[in-house]
Amino acid sequence: MAEKGAEESAKASPSSGEKQLPRRKQELDYWKRNAARLRTRNLATGLLIGAFAVGMFSYTILSVKQERVLEELDDEARIHIMRGPRTGANS
Repeated sequence: MAEKGAEESAKASPSSGEKQLPRRKQELDYWKRNAARLRTRNLATGLLIGAFAVGMFSYTILSVKQERVLEELDDEARIHIMRGPRTGANS
């Protein structure tokens, strides 16, 4: 009789792995059903982040080029100011 009680208690309480198995199956089914949607969202997020990074890089490069152009214009303006105005008499 003691043996029957031990067998019943062992059968009645499943191990932790057996308890997790249905939950794991549910999670696997969920991921299988929603994999395409998740992939689409990941792709969209990646493209948005990439576009933002390229935009910031382009903006930075453009602004640095503009600063260089402005510095060159300032240098040319200083030269012309130091030389004085060009008139027919001093050209």
